[in-house]
Amino acid sequence: MRIIDLSCPVDAAAWEPDPVVHKVLTPAQGAAHMASEMKEHFGIDFDPAVLPGGELLSLDTFTLTSHTGTHVDAPAHYGSAAVTEYGEPRTIDELPLDWFLRPAVVLDLQDQPTGAAGVPVLEAEIARIGYVPRPMDIVVLHTGAWRYAGTQRYFTDFTGLTGDAVDYLLDLGVKVIGTDAFSLDAPFGDMIRRYQESGDRGVLWPAHFAGRRREYCQIERLHNLDALPAPHGFRLSCLPAKLAGSGAGWTRAVALIGD
Repeated sequence: MRIIDLSCPVDAAAWEPDPVVHKVLTPAQGAAHMASEMKEHFGIDFDPAVLPGGELLSLDTFTLTSHTGTHVDAPAHYGSAAVTEYGEPRTIDELPLDWFLRPAVVLDLQDQPTGAAGVPVLEAEIARIGYVPRPMDIVVLHTGAWRYAGTQRYFTDFTGLTGDAVDYLLDLGVKVIGTDAFSLDAPFGDMIRRYQESGDRGVLWPAHFAGRRREYCQIERLHNLDALPAPHGFRLSCLPAKLAGSGAGWTRAVALIGD
């Protein structure tokens, strides 16, 4: 079995609207930190100088949102219980794990402009690859945006889905839709510009707001989709981190090729 990494790194050096902060305690600093914690919480005195080289273990502290890096959006992210049509929206720790280890299919949208692709675009791509997504398949959108990850362009130039396109996939029985872009919706600036020109509120976050009507999850910020050998015939593992009460959870998404 081959394993192909489809996750982008969480990198404090990369450009993010909400910057990642990465602090590192060296092994020597970790030893001093442990001694301080033992004294404060358990009343135990310990001299870290007795450790080999005066070192224990390093310690990394990251400050970031649950939507940084490759992550899964839960229904609770899309709106409150008062505005969903299926009851109280579940958080990431409440969702069934079997949603996130499934056969997957990749739809190539790299020829689409910045904005939101509709149902005809999905229908044409499904006809081209000769595979209709089955119930519980994970559908992945290859927009090409992943190549700009770590730059400001990643957040402004990509293709999302219209609300009708999301409904089209959900009608097929899909529960998880992934994208290599920052969002399953069009870029913020594109949506707001179209709203200001038309006055149509329906152009604002229609893919996310579809999750207020129908329960489903998104995988955002997938990576390295060019490495997949075919648009289907593989499984995708995208088990989310078990963050209690969270609207999203990070995932190390990988494609599993073969037995």
